Amino acid sequence: MTGAALTGPAPAGAVPMGAVRVGLAQWTPGPDPRINLDTAESALRELARRGCRLAVLPELWLCGYRSGSLGADARAAAEPIGGPVQRRMAAVAGETGMVVCAGSFPELDGGFLYNTAVVYGPSGELLLSHRKACLYGAEPGVFRSGDAVTVGDIPGIGRVGLCVCFDGDFPETARALRGAGADLVLHPSAYEAGAQSWWDTIYPAQALCNGQWWISANQHGGAGADRMLGGSRVIAPDGRTVAAAPRNRELVPVPELLVADLAVGDELAAAATASSVLWSTPSLRTTEATS
Repeated sequence: MTGAALTGPAPAGAVPMGAVRVGLAQWTPGPDPRINLDTAESALRELARRGCRLAVLPELWLCGYRSGSLGADARAAAEPIGGPVQRRMAAVAGETGMVVCAGSFPELDGGFLYNTAVVYGPSGELLLSHRKACLYGAEPGVFRSGDAVTVGDIPGIGRVGLCVCFDGDFPETARALRGAGADLVLHPSAYEAGAQSWWDTIYPAQALCNGQWWISANQHGGAGADRMLGGSRVIAPDGRTVAAAPRNRELVPVPELLVADLAVGDELAAAATASSVLWSTPSLRTTEATS
């Protein structure tokens, strides 16, 4: 397994037999959705040029993530799931032949906003959509929550789970995805630098305890409490971080790109042999202590 990060060349040579080349982009989205869209499309096309079969963008890259103006920013960028921005993302997937997890965007449906992640197939078809279920910070005042985990089969990739940022912090999410058969989880995020210890502790444990790849694309940079950590990464199903992008920069206007070749099936098989005993929930009863 090889990895090459941030605006450098893709891993040298052809993709190894049986491997999947994945690419992630992280940057500091500004307040202008048009500029953010152009930035996202450029990043995706560069990842395609580097030979990626799967590309992942962060959470809410279209409007950025600034808590004080999140409602206004999200409303200004909102559209239905078949709106012009999403049609453009689908077109990029179709033109490049990649599977594109286009991060999440402010979905407008029936007058309500949802923080919705989407995945498009190599022909531009919508493969998966997921409304963020676990809303964080200012989000409950802006978005309605979803109420389900999302899993689907993607040819050439595997059985894929999709969740958004804070969804993934809960062991119940990873275990529900495991129960639905997901062995690779796409995780667009806007994870702040102040929660760095959570990022570093929770996700290797989720991967190990559920035998899953976790592929997390995070926003990077910003100001104050809204400064995003970056550190986009790929975690193998044994809990190892096999590729990671930079973190803790203040402003990242040009996307940093992380590219890695993943031996998806081989690593899943090795994890099943070594640690599948962790993948099921034991049946326990509660006893009350007596004095």
